[in-house]
Amino acid sequence: MNSRWTSRLGVRASVHVRPAHRASTAALGVGGSTVVHMAVVLTALAWFLPTLGLLVSSLRPASDVFNSGWWTVFANPFDLTRWTLANYQHVLAQQGMGRAFLNSFVIALPATLLPVLVASFAAFAFAWLDFPGRQALFLTVVAFLVVPLQMTFIPVLRIYNQMGLAGSLVGIWLAHTGYGLPFAIYLMRNFFGSLPGELFESAYIDGASPLSAFFRLALPMSTPALASLGIFQFLWVWNDLLVALIYLGGGSATAPLTLKLSSLVGSYGQDWHVLTAAAFVSMMVPVVVFFALQRYFVRGILAGAVKG
Repeated sequence: MNSRWTSRLGVRASVHVRPAHRASTAALGVGGSTVVHMAVVLTALAWFLPTLGLLVSSLRPASDVFNSGWWTVFANPFDLTRWTLANYQHVLAQQGMGRAFLNSFVIALPATLLPVLVASFAAFAFAWLDFPGRQALFLTVVAFLVVPLQMTFIPVLRIYNQMGLAGSLVGIWLAHTGYGLPFAIYLMRNFFGSLPGELFESAYIDGASPLSAFFRLALPMSTPALASLGIFQFLWVWNDLLVALIYLGGGSATAPLTLKLSSLVGSYGQDWHVLTAAAFVSMMVPVVVFFALQRYFVRGILAGAVKG
């Protein structure tokens, strides 16, 4: 009787304890997810509010910008007298920002495509071709990741002056390509190394050359990694100020948007309603590029980190 009663008590206890345990676990899960969601929302607001303030300030008249905060516009957002495009017209038409905007495209597009193309060739060779000193050469390339750019400015600029490349588009393209190659090769080599080797072995058995395997197998399967690398390189080149200032100069006719924006800061330090319009013009393109390719971004980064 005692053993039966004990077993029944045990069964009853387990029946009553398990739902309570499950309820507490569910409560912890709900509470944990709520905290995570709140943290994500707060982080998103912390990043979004300055951008929203920049946009609203760029669309307000100068008198309103100097007399009230940007958030006051939402008290009566349908009052058209509180909105204006004069700041953008002033920046694009009178201050040469339109020309600088085109210069940034002329600089950023080749300076993005060149390192992606060269890094793809080099990464494929490091991943799937056997040649003497492959590992040592790859480690040398990776070591360049820790070399500060500032150490190269004076030597490279002296070489550019001797070759007549200072202040030219070719010079800035080559500079951005050289500075972007170590990271690009590292990222693409890791991605190529994670591809199944059976595909390349089958291709070689069928008589394909390494060049054919690269164009017909490696590149089509590397779209996420190529998109991720393209985003990184484009954003870095588009937002660059220091490299363009060193190799192009502040008064160059090919000065990009960042150089022109820095001159506006010096010339119009008080008229920051103009600076808000110029800054928003500068950030529109990177935002569009990122959101257009965001589905490839995380996939490419994670795939490139699978195998070193």
